[in-house]
Amino acid sequence: MAIILRLDRVMADRKISLNELAQRVGISNVNLSKIKTGKISAVRFSTLNAICDVLDCQPGDILEFQRDSNQ
Repeated sequence: MAIILRLDRVMADRKISLNELAQRVGISNVNLSKIKTGKISAVRFSTLNAICDVLDCQPGDILEFQRDSNQ
């Protein structure tokens, strides 16, 4: 996958738990956990917006592009 999710790093920097972030964003712990671990294929912009709002960060702090090695 070329997009790497760094939500865990931003959460650690902000000292916020998965449960607290999920509650403040308004999504389930399970869905937030999937985002955090990268076990998703898409993120709604509304969800990304809410995460960035709560964590006071930019989308680029959470998402990182990495070229596939076989290209």
